[in-house]
Amino acid sequence: MFHGFSGLAFVAAVLAACTKTSSEPPRPGYSTSIEPVASPSAPTGQSASPPAPVETDEPNVPEHEPAFPQQTRAPQVHTRTRLDVYTVAAGFDKPWALAFLPDRSMLVTEKPTGKLYIVDAGGQKSAPASGMPEVDGRDQGGLLDVDVAPDHERTQRIYFSYYEPRKDGNGLAVASARLLADTKPIIEDVRVIFRMQPTLDSTKHAGGRIVVAPDGNLFVTLGERSILEGRKQARDLSSDLGKIVRIAPDGSIPDDNPFRGRPGARPEIWSSGHRNILSAALDQDKRLWIVEMGPRGGDELNLVQPGKDYGWPTIGYGEEYSGQAIHEHTQQPGLEQPVYYWDPVISPSGLTIYSGALISEWKGNLLIGGLSSKALVRVVLDADRVSGEERLLTQLGARIREVVEGPEGALYLLTDESDGKLLRVTPAPS
Repeated sequence: MFHGFSGLAFVAAVLAACTKTSSEPPRPGYSTSIEPVASPSAPTGQSASPPAPVETDEPNVPEHEPAFPQQTRAPQVHTRTRLDVYTVAAGFDKPWALAFLPDRSMLVTEKPTGKLYIVDAGGQKSAPASGMPEVDGRDQGGLLDVDVAPDHERTQRIYFSYYEPRKDGNGLAVASARLLADTKPIIEDVRVIFRMQPTLDSTKHAGGRIVVAPDGNLFVTLGERSILEGRKQARDLSSDLGKIVRIAPDGSIPDDNPFRGRPGARPEIWSSGHRNILSAALDQDKRLWIVEMGPRGGDELNLVQPGKDYGWPTIGYGEEYSGQAIHEHTQQPGLEQPVYYWDPVISPSGLTIYSGALISEWKGNLLIGGLSSKALVRVVLDADRVSGEERLLTQLGARIREVVEGPEGALYLLTDESDGKLLRVTPAPS
């Protein structure tokens, strides 16, 4: 802790703590130790000031007022544990997703190439799996998420999402397949179990996160394709664009989906009014949380309820990249408010809700990958409201694409680079 420092001395101390890393570049088998950042104490006899929020740039849309206290810029918190960041493997071309197999080896996807790899616990990378379908790998497209079926040990099945090339454009597809794991993995019996409709010609905003629920059903997050033709369909229940859908493992529609049987509505829809969702996870109560990409300002944390409309593009807290207004209002009856929003944005991708004991102070916290923010963003909840926020691992200077809690409680990350890295975060040895 820092006691009685002058303002300049305190800033210098914090900067020194933040940058205490080795000057060697990260490489496989290399660890970087990151010291915790201490919070200043009030001088003796004085009461402590309320914690300030995470330091960021000024908001893009300062005239937008939050709907309730701490809906944005919550007080800054600090991880007390000294962290060790270990480079497990490197050399991935813009990796997108990571999933653990039952033997604790890992599946890793490469977005633009459409390649799927297996990485063992020692960091050895397999040859690319054969049998993967063709992907449209332009821009934000390619091979995206991967997850493992709950009955994988019996069926060998996995799920993956990708931009599927189609006549007149493309769209997100989700496939189920058998994985024959080896040093030369094979994908076989590929079955497309979901296709986003309608098809549009866009290289952006298809979403793509897959969340496999304990009952075996799949949540799939979808974007509105960025172009105006797609944006105007985000709240249209006859379109998949800008939605979260829920499907059974074979692609059929669960009986309790909220719009099943409603005339004119697509029965797979779970929720509507989303822009582009690249972060999604279930909490210990099996509730679905998402972190949604906003425009210029307005990234959102939402607790998703079936059948609800989250308002994009009618309401929101951001603006066009040009600086022009998008939204009619920030609030409207019948449209859901975000639990939290960021302005300026963090550019979220990847989410885990930490449940392990290895870093006990993170238990129940949301850990979000930040792309433009180049951070691991930690969000602390209290009764489903955000009570604190932290930006971690900024010393790495890396766009963090994926965040997964490992079976042993370590945190695993993928960096979004042409030489992308698989990192493991654990408490540093004492």
